[in-house]
Amino acid sequence: MTKRQRVEAVLAGQRPDHPPVSCWHHFPPSQVSGQAAVDAHLVHWETYDLDFLKVMNDHLFPRGDVPLVRSTADLRRIKPLPGDTDALAGQLDLIRKLAERLGKDILTCTTVFNPWATLRHLTRSPSDEHGPPKLVAKDDRDETITALLTEDRAAVRGALEAIGRTLAEFARLCIAAGADGIFLSVRDDWVNTQANGKDTYDEMLRPVDRMILDAVAGAPFNVLHMCGRPQDFKAFAAYPVQVINWADRSAGPSIAYARDRVKPAIAAGVDNLETLPKGTPEACAEQVRDALRQAKDRPIRIAPGCTFDADAVPPENLKAMVQAAKKG
Repeated sequence: MTKRQRVEAVLAGQRPDHPPVSCWHHFPPSQVSGQAAVDAHLVHWETYDLDFLKVMNDHLFPRGDVPLVRSTADLRRIKPLPGDTDALAGQLDLIRKLAERLGKDILTCTTVFNPWATLRHLTRSPSDEHGPPKLVAKDDRDETITALLTEDRAAVRGALEAIGRTLAEFARLCIAAGADGIFLSVRDDWVNTQANGKDTYDEMLRPVDRMILDAVAGAPFNVLHMCGRPQDFKAFAAYPVQVINWADRSAGPSIAYARDRVKPAIAAGVDNLETLPKGTPEACAEQVRDALRQAKDRPIRIAPGCTFDADAVPPENLKAMVQAAKKG
């Protein structure tokens, strides 16, 4: 099978010659944009012989007239922007160049952080620091948004919708640039806190998540990534996407739990926080074998639960993961 055929077989619920496998990480600031970003993605793909490519997106969301969100007045100044504004155009250029180099045989999806994650980013000064997200749900950014919610809930809702409209247009342009889908990153344990209200995600985020997905409804390879510890796995798994990805090892639920409960294809199986950086190659291979045992007759894609730390993970562990997948 070609790499594309292998992935498409799983999307159709069919067993390929071996489970498709991929992994991803944030590149350093020098490899975020331009030809350096293209080369970094291609080297990563070629080094580990990956079956599909997640295009990382470390291009900062445009701040427009709001350099830093600290008040409800700042929230009201956030307006929808064209999907190719400022750094977003750099991500579209990266997608176009990768599509030209990879051709039709490699399916790609590109990262889109949902509006809450974007708003969190806007409450701090711009930074090019990136790494695997922590499972601890709360930091000072969440405290800032909680305070804004307490002061003016409608202003927060309006800002999230404006951000969502920008991201929906950006997502549409990503497909036009050559991506086969988006990798929409969502996280509800940041949102549904005691201070914010247990139904805040349903109230403010689910409608804009769906708006973004509606913008790319015709794409064949949309992935929903549940970051952190999903509180409502069932609701996320009902999103109109082809694939779901989550940290089954560190956050749960297990592949065995999800196997007969979700419609989208499953991409999971390897622990990005502990086993990949700290385990042995054999431990990584065993997690792949265990993931396939849990899946039983259901075809799945092998992937880590989230980004891995490229400075901490030995290449031998990644190669062991890929080789174990190829052995099926």
